[in-house]
Amino acid sequence: MKKKRKNWFILGGVLLILYGGWLTYLTHRYRPYGWDKLDSLEPEGVYHLHSRFSDGRGSAEVISRTASQVGLDFIILTDHGRPNFPSLNFQGKKEGIFIFSGSELSVNRGHLVGLFFPPPAQSFSHRAEDAAREIRALGGLTIVAHPYSKTHWSWGEKFIYEGLEICNADTMVKRNILSLLPYLPLLAFNSRLPLLKILSSPTRNLRKWDALNNTRQVYGYYAIDAHLLYKSLFQLFHLHLLLHRPLSSDFQQAWSQVKAALKEGRFYNAVEAAAEADGFRFWMTKKSQIFPMGSLIRVSPPLKLQVEAPFNFAFSVVIRHNGQLFWQGQSSSITLPINSPGVYRVEVYLKENSFLDPDFPWILANPIWVEKEN
Repeated sequence: MKKKRKNWFILGGVLLILYGGWLTYLTHRYRPYGWDKLDSLEPEGVYHLHSRFSDGRGSAEVISRTASQVGLDFIILTDHGRPNFPSLNFQGKKEGIFIFSGSELSVNRGHLVGLFFPPPAQSFSHRAEDAAREIRALGGLTIVAHPYSKTHWSWGEKFIYEGLEICNADTMVKRNILSLLPYLPLLAFNSRLPLLKILSSPTRNLRKWDALNNTRQVYGYYAIDAHLLYKSLFQLFHLHLLLHRPLSSDFQQAWSQVKAALKEGRFYNAVEAAAEADGFRFWMTKKSQIFPMGSLIRVSPPLKLQVEAPFNFAFSVVIRHNGQLFWQGQSSSITLPINSPGVYRVEVYLKENSFLDPDFPWILANPIWVEKEN
């Protein structure tokens, strides 16, 4: 009996060693492609996270310190409330990075994130449309959070919000938890790999986004929705902003710059844990006029659509027109004639050996809307 038990212990030890060796191999084999190119015109940050001001596990001070260690330029807190006044009061430049605070509101249709508004004189309405109007009246913007999970969003007849979450990391963890389990020990070392395994193609969200974009301008967001595991999640999704001038070192000026970029859709989303996306660009031109992603163009075609993807690893660029495939290829520099009005947007997929699902958009750019002149 003792000999049999000893054999089981030996077998368990061997399996444990093999398992540890496999995890070690993965961490060395699968590293993010590319490198981080510091560009003051393209600051990077994360959107949608919770602190102890609501239901997060970390204090805002520790979260700020962690974000600084990871190398982010900004983070956007979205603690629950209508609004969350302690979170709003925490905003500022801390640990060398910018902390911007909004609030995630529980409204009659679901969860609505409000950003870049001053503290209101009274609580926002429980009705989604009224809350959005109140936030807009204060100069802010609103984003529909995790529309198909947790508290599902009830759409109503008219969509009046500026943004939609295309992917929410917290939702993906709960939906794909079994995919995460074999890699769970790596989270103790702040590894990016386990979180890549939870990502599956957000097909339903993309389809809804395309439908909404045919009626109005709606900007798409990758949301980390972090309540814990901040360091790992800070390396998962990044917002890449495209600024007209370098990001200011002054908080109020930086607040205005980041707010303007988000309100105008001058940003793209990237799964940074899989590969560095710095330098990606998507824009249109008409003679000497330049229209960046997020633009509404009211000029008659023809125009030129241009994409720059300066990456030294394998990828595929997908361009969609009104949600349908318009062009696909692997070129790092693309110029196409545009002769029809509609909504044009770009997705980029990794073709390298990666932990990222090959059907998940590594880069997701905001659209450009082309309307006929007059």
